[in-house]
Amino acid sequence: MALSGGLGAMALPSELIVHIFSFLSDRDKLRASAVCSRWRECLFYPALWTELKLRIGAGRNDGNSSSDETPKLEFLMRKFGSFVRELQLELAPVDGYILSERWRDAMAAYLDQVLCVLAGIRNNRNLQKLSLYGDTCVLQQEGLLDGSNLHQIHQGDKKINEIQQLFMEMLSNSRQLRWLSCSFMLGLVTPCSLACLSNPSAGTLQHLSLLDHQLGPLITPSELDRLSNLHSLALDFSDMTSELCGLLASPCRTPLHRLSLLLNGAALEFKPLEGTATEDDWKALVRVSTNLRVYVMALEVDNSELLRVLKPSLPLERLHLDSYHTLVSDATLELISQQYNKTLTHFLLLRDDPDFPDLTVNRNEDPLVLLAWRCTQLAVLVIHGYTIWSHNLVAISRLRGSSLRVLTVSEESIEFDPDQSVGMEGDPLLNLVKEVSLGLGRVWHPCLDSSLVLSEPTQHFHHELKTFSMGM
Repeated sequence: MALSGGLGAMALPSELIVHIFSFLSDRDKLRASAVCSRWRECLFYPALWTELKLRIGAGRNDGNSSSDETPKLEFLMRKFGSFVRELQLELAPVDGYILSERWRDAMAAYLDQVLCVLAGIRNNRNLQKLSLYGDTCVLQQEGLLDGSNLHQIHQGDKKINEIQQLFMEMLSNSRQLRWLSCSFMLGLVTPCSLACLSNPSAGTLQHLSLLDHQLGPLITPSELDRLSNLHSLALDFSDMTSELCGLLASPCRTPLHRLSLLLNGAALEFKPLEGTATEDDWKALVRVSTNLRVYVMALEVDNSELLRVLKPSLPLERLHLDSYHTLVSDATLELISQQYNKTLTHFLLLRDDPDFPDLTVNRNEDPLVLLAWRCTQLAVLVIHGYTIWSHNLVAISRLRGSSLRVLTVSEESIEFDPDQSVGMEGDPLLNLVKEVSLGLGRVWHPCLDSSLVLSEPTQHFHHELKTFSMGM
């Protein structure tokens, strides 16, 4: 029905316009704000911007540099930073060799953007969820990138100090923080940061994620003791000390439901495993937190270190073994399938190397088939970088059937045994697709593009721990 006076949408009350705009995406809201001053006024109503999800930064392939996005970020934070309730920021990977001109420009933009975000939310007392991911701490040819490299950027020392101060101010001013996640944000979190968290937020915080490859423990036992209502926690494995595990096992705390641990083999030089939780520590924790489930990613970790941390009492639900060169042995897989046969639901075995080792050498049974047989709760299985014989893949599909919700195997990893193909007609790959599909009870295909299987490990861990922690 047409509105009287022919004024159209301009005749609608502001409250109704705001309600209509609430169905638009963030991008469409910003576009609509350019229509007229009335719409702009309505579109910047705080109720429409309770949540911001931003992905910006270096490593772009569209011709724009990360610094081109800084003005847009400044606009968003100036408009919404003081009242937004949920803020998720991801900074894209930094490409190029450390200290190259491209790297310097990207890191300078990183510092400016982090300053911009923290300045925008420093006085926000309504903030409930803050998730920051700076994908700048990656394995590079020169070794691990750490915060010391940022000091070589123009005014890097000054900006790092400002960043750390703003972060502590934000924590001090917060009143109802429920989710705090800082993953690989170089120069942001220090071992003293959490001491600034306000008492109200210490009581409301339910999830904490602090990940850094090189710094020592980012949370002290005394600060963890303040956070008595944590339901989920994510740390570097080396930071999960016996003392911290003992505090989490206190009956005076809210039981822990989800624990995500990242073990980076390249960082063990700086963060050794001495003093981490023992078998008795895990037993004590599980007695109090009976519903606890653990997610572990091991990146470039040799078998001896894996066997050292995979304790029998660890309630392991998800395990991601990722490497560039390091091999996971059949003995390690055997131990995993025996120890976690009742709890393991997700298993990812990935290796980014042109050589595809065969785990069945000198064995009667494929350890992956045994894992599928023993781990009765297995729902997700992802394989790349190791040889898996076609008949063993069929066996896995038949053992787990439709309960195996995800079976992702790169085509490069599949080998066909000529002896198994005797008497079979047609294309071996098509026959395999048919047999596996029958076993799973749904249409299945191998993954033709290995890049869809392989992802940047720390980014995968950041995303996965989020869904894992929220799935309580």
